[in-house]
Amino acid sequence: MGFLRWAQSWSGRWRVIATKVRPFAAYRYIRGHGIEIGALNDPLQTFHGAKVRYVDRLPTDKLRVAYPEIAGQPLVALDQVDDGEKLASIADASCDFVIANHVIEHVRNPIGAIENMFRVLKLSGILYLALPDKRFTFDAARAVTSYEHLKRDYLESPEWSEAEHYLDWITSVGKVTDASEAERRAKQIEAAAGDIHFHVWTQREFIELVLNLRRDFHWPIEIEAVLKNGQEFVVVLRKTDLG
Repeated sequence: MGFLRWAQSWSGRWRVIATKVRPFAAYRYIRGHGIEIGALNDPLQTFHGAKVRYVDRLPTDKLRVAYPEIAGQPLVALDQVDDGEKLASIADASCDFVIANHVIEHVRNPIGAIENMFRVLKLSGILYLALPDKRFTFDAARAVTSYEHLKRDYLESPEWSEAEHYLDWITSVGKVTDASEAERRAKQIEAAAGDIHFHVWTQREFIELVLNLRRDFHWPIEIEAVLKNGQEFVVVLRKTDLG
């Protein structure tokens, strides 16, 4: 087989492998009873008889309005309506796992969201995350959200940075170059509480965030796995008894 044919063959095999990354990690780590946040039309495939309760911020009929691009597709049957960032209705230490795929980038306070996800986990429970790598998405032109920014969102409240995020979204993703028009549109989306990627990472910076949380806040986090998956990366974290 010539090199070109070999490369094309391997490229095709890699695309197949990439579609198996999420299920592979789920097979390895997801067991027992837990929740998936924001599954919409793409719930994680699970194994070993895992029991999943589906949680989202809006009832199904309102989710279809909020996400018109998937309005015609079947959505998971919701078990609970709750803010996935706060999980106020989920009891502490009640879940063997929490799944949140393409959720963290949408929340205003990622550290607070991760804290609450760990709050509801039992000891040795698993937090399963998939996040877009900003380099390979429409977020490519945006700067990675710094740890200092995320820490301020967590310690002070994310309200201080909300307008900045919407303006960044309009200029970097929406490609609006006129300053007054960009500001007008950013304020319009903010007033409507538009759902955007408030924060962006590459795989490296997100892992650095996790390590910083262990160092600065002594959170009981063990990194079990980090897997590249095309435009995204999958991170599996475990709640340990070591703060």
